[in-house]
Amino acid sequence: MTNATRRSLHGLAELVLAGPQHRASGTIRLRVFDGGFATVAAPDLRVTADALVIGDDGGRRVTLAGRTLGELAAAAGVEPGAPRDLYPDGSGASADDPVVLDGAAEILAGFAAGDAALRAFSADATPVLWPEHFDLGVSLDEVNYGVSAGDATIDEPYAYVGPWKPRTGDFWNVSFGAAHPLRELPDLPAFFAEGRRQAG
Repeated sequence: MTNATRRSLHGLAELVLAGPQHRASGTIRLRVFDGGFATVAAPDLRVTADALVIGDDGGRRVTLAGRTLGELAAAAGVEPGAPRDLYPDGSGASADDPVVLDGAAEILAGFAAGDAALRAFSADATPVLWPEHFDLGVSLDEVNYGVSAGDATIDEPYAYVGPWKPRTGDFWNVSFGAAHPLRELPDLPAFFAEGRRQAG
């Protein structure tokens, strides 16, 4: 996996799915779906490891490789662009960026594992893939639990527990709480459960 791959997937989530969805339906929330991620409202768009899927019932598949974010948005019939005036940072991607897929499956597998773990951890919570930071999470009792595609904190997919109010102790190993690469966490629900206990 490369930073370019993460930026490409983040750009797809932000510029091709979340931005057009926000303009059409008023929400930026995305969801993990079928080995990739998808909108939760119109327009009906999904990203898999190799294609943009347009429409329901399998829809029309547009290969990601060799295309820019703008070309993919055009194929989907949407205007590329991040949600407007909602958050200060984001992917930094532009419509002219070509899609890079080296290692994309690792990121998408991490989100799939995170979605399953969060649902096992709390059956009442609905995990949301947020386009601004490109992370999947839920909030319970003023604590965030989730999986990130990677960032300046940890440069690979990782799981985190982030209390809204800082905690102290050995469990809390980063500035915002606790975080570890997914490859170090064979039991994600157990990590989230321990985070809940430690945040107690």
